[in-house]
Amino acid sequence: MPSPFPGMNPYLEHPDFWVDFHNRLVVALADALVPPLLPKYFVDIKRRIYEISDLDWVLFGEAEAAVPDSQNSRTPSNESVTIAERATDRPYRVTLPVLEEVRESYLEVRDAVTKEVVTAIELLSPTNKRGEGRQKYLQKRQKVLGSQTNFIEIDLLRGGEPMPILERSFATPYRILVSRAKTRPTADLYAFGLSDRIPVFPLPLRPEDKEPEIDLQSLLHQVCDRAGYEYFLNYTELELFPTLSEAEFDSIKSVLN
Repeated sequence: MPSPFPGMNPYLEHPDFWVDFHNRLVVALADALVPPLLPKYFVDIKRRIYEISDLDWVLFGEAEAAVPDSQNSRTPSNESVTIAERATDRPYRVTLPVLEEVRESYLEVRDAVTKEVVTAIELLSPTNKRGEGRQKYLQKRQKVLGSQTNFIEIDLLRGGEPMPILERSFATPYRILVSRAKTRPTADLYAFGLSDRIPVFPLPLRPEDKEPEIDLQSLLHQVCDRAGYEYFLNYTELELFPTLSEAEFDSIKSVLN
């Protein structure tokens, strides 16, 4: 069964579903691009692997307030009341940052003869939008934007800081950036909200070639259908990351009834 939402399904942003959804959508997009690009171009599924130390903060936001470890707390005698109430005598349970391996899939459209990368396509993950992962991604992004490679950046995540552009902020939570090497620094930005269908956008190639259109909305429905997400997404109990405002929830509540 396809997604019931007209556009992006915000419940797929949950950490329990996002990685699987991300990988499936990247593969579906690659498969859809092959027919219109043959025989001049081929689509390469690439994987970026790196380590960061703040993955839990990226996925789950602010840390909970520190709570004293009740197992280690003790009931003081009258003689030790003053000492026992000192914070240094009661350990707090804390979480240490550890290195987490991050694996992210992205696409490259390459010239079939020269193997040159003509267009890079990124589907953002939570790690791309916060902390160490954001810094690593921005370095890679800037390198592409400084080259002769076309660039598509798809952001289907409401959480995290949007990728930088020089113009004013856009109130809509989702974005698709289409940057043609020949027209930089200008680019086309498709901004859309929860209740909007994902816009159809072009795939930039070499200037002499026709640009095929990408219907990401149809691909999203196909992925949801094949993966069977609707059998496992409990809309009454599943927590949203990030949560919806009252206005945002009102815009989609008809879908949940």
